[in-house]
Amino acid sequence: MAYSPRKRARRIYPRVHSWPQLKETKVLGFAGYKAGMTHAFVKDNRKDTPTANKEVFTPLTIIECPPLIVYGLRSYKKTPYGLKVMGEQHMSNPSKSLSRKIILSKKPSTSSDDLSGDVVTLILHSQPKTAVGKKTPEIFECHIGGENFEQQYTYAKELLGKEIKVSDIFKVGDFIDVIAVTKGKGTQGPVKRFHVKTQPRVKNKKKRHIGTLGGRGTATRWTVPQAGQLGFFTRTEYNKRIIKLGDKGAEVTPKSGFVNYGNVNGEYIAIKGSVPGPNKRLIRFRPALRHFVDLGDPNVTYLSVESKQRR
Repeated sequence: MAYSPRKRARRIYPRVHSWPQLKETKVLGFAGYKAGMTHAFVKDNRKDTPTANKEVFTPLTIIECPPLIVYGLRSYKKTPYGLKVMGEQHMSNPSKSLSRKIILSKKPSTSSDDLSGDVVTLILHSQPKTAVGKKTPEIFECHIGGENFEQQYTYAKELLGKEIKVSDIFKVGDFIDVIAVTKGKGTQGPVKRFHVKTQPRVKNKKKRHIGTLGGRGTATRWTVPQAGQLGFFTRTEYNKRIIKLGDKGAEVTPKSGFVNYGNVNGEYIAIKGSVPGPNKRLIRFRPALRHFVDLGDPNVTYLSVESKQRR
């Protein structure tokens, strides 16, 4: 059954439910907009492999990462029923673009009272106008590493109202987990949705259907493949390696721009392999939870900037 239940995501950009536990005090996540794919030749620095020290064809996904703005802080208390919100602090002069997403108070929202609790998170908002051209930003939370609450809170207060860059959190060669909402495909049948075997013509003159819904006189079980929603799911892909990171988008932008996206102008990261979701969708990433091998910095010998337009 793979993933179940298969239902639409609540919103077009994902939520992150698990974060790594790091003693280092730093932001544990970032987000960017998927621009498209290209390819490169990267020298394989793994030992005891058939392609060791050879140039290997590597597909890359380019994600444009404009700086994120720390709009507020939020504290939580750990309870037997999960995290409970204890308080918030917001910047006194938020950007006008936020009024398209939330209702802004006319009074200064920065509180003079210190927050209390067990966990501190940052409330970030994106700047999509610099990347994909839309005016409504996305708002989401991001956890902070640290040994205790006081250390996290002191670090968070220094970031309130400031911009965070992707180069402040990640570096080339890091492994990350990518969280995104996949492409939506609408309502599909059981063959495309669950890859069931097609039936011969003698089976009730139907081909793309299942053999049976279950036993006679019993309710249909939820495990029976049936038609329904496909795509627009929140999915996490683990251990994606950052091959390239920079602030000059022209280095990775094809001559005619990325299809359905355009040119990458600001900071970007190039991730090995594919990433869920279509172009222009917000992609979130965090330090890898399951990574245990350090491969060092990748050596990129060639990166394609040829046109990706279909001929």
